[in-house]
Amino acid sequence: MNWLPRPAEGQAWVAPSLLSADFAALKNDVDNMTAAGADLLHLDVMDGHFVPNISFGPFICKFVHGLSDLPLDAHLMISHADQYLEAFAKAGVDGLTIHVEAEAEIGSTLKRIVELGMKPGISLNPGTPLADILPWLSEVDLVLVMSVQPGFGGQKFNPVALEKINELKSRRTSEGHDFLINVDGGINDVTGPECRQAGADILVSGSWLFGATDRAERITLLRG
Repeated sequence: MNWLPRPAEGQAWVAPSLLSADFAALKNDVDNMTAAGADLLHLDVMDGHFVPNISFGPFICKFVHGLSDLPLDAHLMISHADQYLEAFAKAGVDGLTIHVEAEAEIGSTLKRIVELGMKPGISLNPGTPLADILPWLSEVDLVLVMSVQPGFGGQKFNPVALEKINELKSRRTSEGHDFLINVDGGINDVTGPECRQAGADILVSGSWLFGATDRAERITLLRG
């Protein structure tokens, strides 16, 4: 499996969100981000039900898998994630993150993700209390903290994410967990370092990274 260890203290892996890529030149954008130093690629999957927007599904994930050797982390913003796990496994996804708010039985879905050879992750929206995911911390390899309401790119960062990141890092140490802490939404040269200092291991960035003239410089800045 293509996956990443925890980064060095004070640093973070950088995951460009392909939702902000130019899909008419997707190969060029993937190649460019890889050459710029991206550590993994973030795939935002939206169903038009759990969130109002629709993005793409396993077919595009499979296409990206054929373009890149980087780990692929798919974020399922879909209501019935449990119905599509096999399709994403066949597409070559390495990590699969589901939402605690989704209409799926969390425990069995996480277990099935592992059985299919992927790393399980759990995500929560800005308005969802951290307590809602605590029962699953020992079952996941990644916790994705949303710092914006999922469904659209380009939103402003919600600082409630910093509190959640801090508590997750503390619980990881005190309770002996080994999950990676990921944060997504409004990540830039100000919010990225703030999240990294709070304890984030992965920073997902879309429009701020893809809109840069020098993407390598921005990836280096986020990584720390």
